[in-house]
Amino acid sequence: MDLDPRNRDEAMSTPETGPERPKRLLSPEGPIGPATGAEPRTTPLPAPAPAGRKRQPSGDEARGRAMRAAISAIAEKGVAAVRMSDIAARAGMSTGHILYHFGKKDRLLLEVLAWSEADLGTRFQQAAEEAASPAEKLALFVRFYLPRHPGDERYALWTQVLAQRHDDADRQLLTALSEAWEERLESVLLEGRALGQFADVDLSAFVIRAVAMLNGLSGDVMFGRPRWQHASAHTFALTALERELRPTGQA
Repeated sequence: MDLDPRNRDEAMSTPETGPERPKRLLSPEGPIGPATGAEPRTTPLPAPAPAGRKRQPSGDEARGRAMRAAISAIAEKGVAAVRMSDIAARAGMSTGHILYHFGKKDRLLLEVLAWSEADLGTRFQQAAEEAASPAEKLALFVRFYLPRHPGDERYALWTQVLAQRHDDADRQLLTALSEAWEERLESVLLEGRALGQFADVDLSAFVIRAVAMLNGLSGDVMFGRPRWQHASAHTFALTALERELRPTGQA
């Protein structure tokens, strides 16, 4: 309901009828609004928001904005130098709102990394569900796993997290995040093998080799090694994996 008198339609009147009586509105609970004989309203109307105040997002929207802003700020400044106010400024939110989502700064990196990996994993799964074949899913896996460009913010976050000291709980979380990607790859391999499109390789050994190769290529991409300036690390990795997965007898 618009409470600003400047936005209301002006009441129409004629010499014969006088001012038009405000109409009553209906809600699931019954009529609302002015009525003949009704007692004057005593509940104060909410004060309008001050002009110029930014609307603070809520729920998933706010958390997503906060996390993306944190990834960007950490990649640029490093965790030691980044302040909650830096993240708030990038997110267009108040510092208090950022503190609500992150709590203490010493948990910031792991919180952001866990969110980043969950977001990336969800987007990979959505893309994989639309893929037409296990081969397409394998190509998607390589694309989502490798950094997109030198200094990729998400991958930079991994390097900063791994450089820190961790307790047992932190190590368990990091292990779970890494194993989630290995399980995604294994699922693609199982589907391809069941359809006769991939060779019957040792899954555990293949996943270890594949992830080790992708991690090595990721370091190259992140630091801008010259050999990938005119070649595609994605194509290189995918060709190597496909060669090993090609069923016997296929060229």
